[in-house]
Amino acid sequence: MEISAADVMKLRKATGAGMMDCKSALAEAEGDFSRATDIIREKGKLVASKRADRAANEGVSLAKVNESKKSGALLVLNCETDFVAKNEAFVAFAERILDAAIANNTTDLEGVKALVLDGRTVENLIIEQTGVIGERLDLPYFAKLDAETVVAYIHPGNKLSTLVGFNKADVEVQVTKDIAMQVAAMNPVAVDKKDVPAETVAKELEIAKEKFRMEGKPEAMLDKISQGALEKFFKDSTLLNQAFIKESKQTVAEFLKGIDKGLTVTGFNRYNLAD
Repeated sequence: MEISAADVMKLRKATGAGMMDCKSALAEAEGDFSRATDIIREKGKLVASKRADRAANEGVSLAKVNESKKSGALLVLNCETDFVAKNEAFVAFAERILDAAIANNTTDLEGVKALVLDGRTVENLIIEQTGVIGERLDLPYFAKLDAETVVAYIHPGNKLSTLVGFNKADVEVQVTKDIAMQVAAMNPVAVDKKDVPAETVAKELEIAKEKFRMEGKPEAMLDKISQGALEKFFKDSTLLNQAFIKESKQTVAEFLKGIDKGLTVTGFNRYNLAD
């Protein structure tokens, strides 16, 4: 039967599939739009199953805050190639999922996958897009952050993004951006010393002890000198104790106190696809 261009465009708009795939699906469905839509979706499932063992290491890392700037979210959508990662439609798809997660105040990854858009769950939409794009897609990470002020930063290229929360409302925009960029550049493990996981502290102490032991330091001194190494780790790897990237003579904590004596960071999230 003859398939009209209008029907093809309608199916393409509804599914995101290519023109030829839409025309083929309509022909197979003998013009039945609902059946043609199902054919497109089934193709997505078939492609997804065939590519399940492929590595999806490219993609985008995006972050955004809500209108009140008191809540934000960070989402990662993976694909197989950088070519797809840079595609406007792929980025827009990831942004749409992120916007829905923020609008629905979604708190975790499973909740994001269960969100319903256009009558289908995000999880199913990702499978469908696998068929449209022809690459394995994966949604491996989602984080939500709430605070009196939350800022989002996306490094050019969409491979690295951060969220940072502050304990006071209406923090100056440039200040929040500077700290979000600090997190992006310096990759801290925690906000402050007290926030470093106990297992990380134990691991750093053991690494330091072994280093000094190999250097021939007396066994009786290992605990004491390893504590010094741990303090250096805290200085290099905890946000508030790091040297501020725009003025290395002061720490991040000192920079914030210079803005407002009571201002501090309450939490952050960071995701770099290159890590």
